[in-house]
Amino acid sequence: MTSIATVSFSEKPQITNSLLFLMATAVSATVANLYYNQPILPLIGKELGIGGDALGAIPAASQFGYAAALLFISPLGDSIARKRLIGILSLCLITALICAFSANNFLVLIGACFAIGLSANITQQLIPFAASLSTPEQKGRVIGTLMSGLTIGILLSRTASGYIGEHFGWRAVFMMSACIAALFTALLMRFLPTNQPTNRIPYSKLLLSMFGLIRQYGLLRKSALTGALWFAAFNVLWATLALHVSGDPFNFDAQQAGLFGIVALAGVSGAKFSGMWVSKVGSRMMITIALSLIAIGFLVSGLYGDSLVGLIIGIILIDFGVFSAQVSNQVAVFSIDPSAQSRINGIYMLGYYLGGALGSLVGVKVFDHFGWFGVSVLSLILVSAAMVVNCRKR
Repeated sequence: MTSIATVSFSEKPQITNSLLFLMATAVSATVANLYYNQPILPLIGKELGIGGDALGAIPAASQFGYAAALLFISPLGDSIARKRLIGILSLCLITALICAFSANNFLVLIGACFAIGLSANITQQLIPFAASLSTPEQKGRVIGTLMSGLTIGILLSRTASGYIGEHFGWRAVFMMSACIAALFTALLMRFLPTNQPTNRIPYSKLLLSMFGLIRQYGLLRKSALTGALWFAAFNVLWATLALHVSGDPFNFDAQQAGLFGIVALAGVSGAKFSGMWVSKVGSRMMITIALSLIAIGFLVSGLYGDSLVGLIIGIILIDFGVFSAQVSNQVAVFSIDPSAQSRINGIYMLGYYLGGALGSLVGVKVFDHFGWFGVSVLSLILVSAAMVVNCRKR
């Protein structure tokens, strides 16, 4: 077991500002693929004849694909060159996006969205890659910058998707993303440094070692569960927001629904804020503060869900809190075992995105039966559970 847990890498260059910018923008462009389908769900449902409950399976498929990649693909970053792995995943992403563009029935679209989620593991190769290239003093700033890119990708994806879907149809959203993926494939293959692991761990042993890491590190178990709970709440909101505002009293179209992504850019400042302060006040305290803001945001959006101002205030608080908590949690996770960063990050993010997938799936069902207020109550319960887990001592 000792030989599995200790993976060392040959000398690698340190991260530069220009390389960090490229990696952050690539993270932003790639993670957006998990959320492009949310604002255009009504358009997809109308063309393919899909009802409310079934629509929730579309964003959930992307999240489940991403979660599966965290378990089966992310660990490979500890045993093979990440640049090579990123190139393979990029080609798979382009292919999956073209399949989604040409899908003519529900099952094909679900399969394509699952493959998109798998291929978007590019983000979870870039984040530990950047962390491994940074010094301990740089780590908070580097992760904060990458998470700012991730935040922008998640939030602006909805605005871009809503606009393009409304004017050019939902299929154009997937073709646009395929073109962006092709561009970043060329840039990453040109400018990423090559890291070569000095030890080659067999794939089966690499996967088995993840169970050992879960047993060994209580902080990893706690961080994964806490993140899963708050990200489930986050996806309950965003998987149902377009459905909520497309009805009375708003009657927004897909483009207008997508504009909520601009409002939610408050999450970028949350990621930056957390990156600066986590080393001063500690991860646990930063997460507690962030979860309190998220809970207040869901309370406001639930009580004033029929008010545009109420929704905007609630979304700002929720997104600021979610991405503040995420940066704080990941700084703690990356400090656990530098020799197993890809596997540890994969375990953490597996819990995170399994929570997100379940939130998307359950959220649409709750909205269908209990409306927006029911969505807000469910989200508050999930955030409260996350706070209980975070406050427990390891």
